[in-house]
Amino acid sequence: MTIAPIPSSAPTSPSRYSASLPNAMPDNPNSRLLLFAFRRMGAHGLNDAHAAHALFQALGQDFRRPLLFLRTMMADLAHSAACPITIAPCCCMRMTASEATILKIIERVETAPDRARLLLGDLIGLRRPDGVLASITAVAQAFADAGRPLTP
Repeated sequence: MTIAPIPSSAPTSPSRYSASLPNAMPDNPNSRLLLFAFRRMGAHGLNDAHAAHALFQALGQDFRRPLLFLRTMMADLAHSAACPITIAPCCCMRMTASEATILKIIERVETAPDRARLLLGDLIGLRRPDGVLASITAVAQAFADAGRPLTP
């Protein structure tokens, strides 16, 4: 009696989602928190209770300023963007290219503002994204002031 190995059930070709979700989640837990709130507000509106509650749990009594600036950033992005910004569902463990670019911009906004400005301009399709860049800078500073820096 010979025993044949069971064929593997692992897919032999890349997932159909791999093209739309090319990036892994960030290692920084603060960036993951921001990404969760970004996704919730993008999908369910600026007054999403789950996003506010997640920030409240993570930041304690200092949650209001980051929440306010995150809402401002989301409104500025939605108003100024000339092209769509794709977001993944909150439960997804991978990121879209747009989400990865937003996180890169937030990481670089204080150390390399010219690079952040160019990345943001490419993302939203504007030559002068200074207003949106200001709100992104405010988000990065609010998280840092609350003891949750978004830099790697």
